Amino acid sequence: MKNSLNKLILLFKRLSIVFVIYQFSRIFFFLYNQHRFDEVNISDLLVMMWGGLRFDLTAILYLNVLFIILSLLPFSFTFRKGYQKFLFILFVLINSFGYAANVMDTFYFDYVLKRSTVEVFMFAQEGNIGLLFFQFIKDFWWGFIVWGIFIYITYKWYKWIQSPKIIKINPYKYFVFGSVVLLIALYFSVVGIRGGFTRTTRPININNAGAYVNKPIEMAVVLNTPFTILRTLRKQVFKPVHYFDKKTLKKFVNPVKHYTDSIPMQKSNVVIFIIESFAKEYTGLLNKDIKDYKGYTPFFDSLMQKSHTFTNAYANGRKSIDAIPSTLTSIPSLVQPYVLSPYATNDISGIGSILKKEGYKTAFFHGAPDGSMGFDAITHLAGFDEYYGMNEYGNDVDFDGHWGIPDDKFLQYTAKQLDTFKQPFAIALFTLSSHHPFMLPKGFENKFKGGPLPIHKVIQYTDFSFKHFFETVKNKEWFKNTIFVFTADHCNQTILPEYNSSVGAYANPIIFYEPGHPKSIKMDSTLMQQIDIKTRLLRKLHYSGDFVAFGNDPVTEKNPFVINYTNHTWEMIQGNYFLTFRNEKVIGLYNYKKDRLLKNNVLNEYPDAAKQMEKRMKAFIQQYKNRLIQNRLTVQ
Repeated sequence: MKNSLNKLILLFKRLSIVFVIYQFSRIFFFLYNQHRFDEVNISDLLVMMWGGLRFDLTAILYLNVLFIILSLLPFSFTFRKGYQKFLFILFVLINSFGYAANVMDTFYFDYVLKRSTVEVFMFAQEGNIGLLFFQFIKDFWWGFIVWGIFIYITYKWYKWIQSPKIIKINPYKYFVFGSVVLLIALYFSVVGIRGGFTRTTRPININNAGAYVNKPIEMAVVLNTPFTILRTLRKQVFKPVHYFDKKTLKKFVNPVKHYTDSIPMQKSNVVIFIIESFAKEYTGLLNKDIKDYKGYTPFFDSLMQKSHTFTNAYANGRKSIDAIPSTLTSIPSLVQPYVLSPYATNDISGIGSILKKEGYKTAFFHGAPDGSMGFDAITHLAGFDEYYGMNEYGNDVDFDGHWGIPDDKFLQYTAKQLDTFKQPFAIALFTLSSHHPFMLPKGFENKFKGGPLPIHKVIQYTDFSFKHFFETVKNKEWFKNTIFVFTADHCNQTILPEYNSSVGAYANPIIFYEPGHPKSIKMDSTLMQQIDIKTRLLRKLHYSGDFVAFGNDPVTEKNPFVINYTNHTWEMIQGNYFLTFRNEKVIGLYNYKKDRLLKNNVLNEYPDAAKQMEKRMKAFIQQYKNRLIQNRLTVQ
């Protein structure tokens, strides 16, 4: 009995150091990203750290379940020196991966504003993953020192604790008592992994972190990355939602559009640019209210003054894979990226699909190696038949060493291809240069002044690349018969506090540039989002027909809104208000126009406004989830 208990006590001691290091990782994460948590005081942080123990327990038990079983096996050979050495190597190796995930996410958080989930492994499919990994080491080398320190502490702690001492063993008694101890340990391990004792306790999930925070973004401090990855290994499956009957539901949100127009369809060419990390913050024109701020996009500042520019516009996600379905199919990636969800095989009707039926040639351009991030699959489903990537570009000498062909060269290549296309054509192009590691191509290293953030120089380069593109195509025969649409895939690094909020973190301009129609020029403060691009574009083309879109045309339809989802919280902007909704209730209401930093929750002051927004939010959730479940993303 004593041998079995000694091994159990020893197991507790060994695992205890992992709990300590996870808390150090949490402090490291918080301090490095403190600019994202400027309202969190010491008391708040202590609550988060306390709550974090629940999630640490689950992650540590998950990762160490094999070590636990092997440590408590009721056989005498487990006391041998070789076996104990094997356990030591297994323990250090397994937990090193957990430490690495936490440390690496400390730096990655600033780009996506949440802990990484299983979707991060999508990048492992990229052919340049090795180069990106070494670039990560170069940029964040001191993080690897921290990781090394954690491993060293684990090593020294494990060595400091003595191996189990053998007290005279009766093999039969030891097997019986050891088996009982092992079963008890496994039982409590399962309890720890689930997060509770009772039969009705649901397994602890990411959403439970909301109990320890004031804002959704703060859930990232409570959580740890091994937990968020492990909890999302199985694809999430939606459950049907029934807030409203069908008639009432359509009054609030109706994704089925019935477009009719007395004017025949105007078959203008369509060129949609999805610009990597092109946040509103980087523009000077759209930040005139911020003293002495000039921005980093002189060409786009001039172009926006010749366009219909939506100045109060937003992305519907924080990752590149969110932007493609949102922009090209009007299907936002809410709760989980649509392209990684169980519903990615649903029938969809993208902009390309609709325009092909009207006689358009369709194509998608992306300067990365073909198939990068699965763009070839989703754009094909969205109706873009041809794919032009790094393979079609055909000159690997121009490869930037990380992602693909730099924006200037690839935009010039695109311009040449468009000259060969029969009109009308519809293309979408995704840029790539304004992406970490934010390196300028050869010949441009000293061309741009940049700013406080590493991304500023590459934003200037991308801005220059578009200037060069339009200089190349402005006299082409097809140019004035084209609608150019611009959006960002998502926002990125921020320096202005106004863009550090749950609203500002999604803000990017959406631009419709029609060189042949100067009357369309307008600076428009109407709410606009990526999922509205499909509907707005078809309305501008005077399209008549039925289709499904979760967005609306904000110019012609009443009460435009913006929808997003982050950290298990639904978010909506409508009118002057920003609403947050979690666990079946409204948890916050902010006047985002007057309170750009979202410091004042006015939920109790304006309950009627919150109730109206809540109804629309629930209607959207019902339409979104049920249509994905039922595969009703096209007109039946």
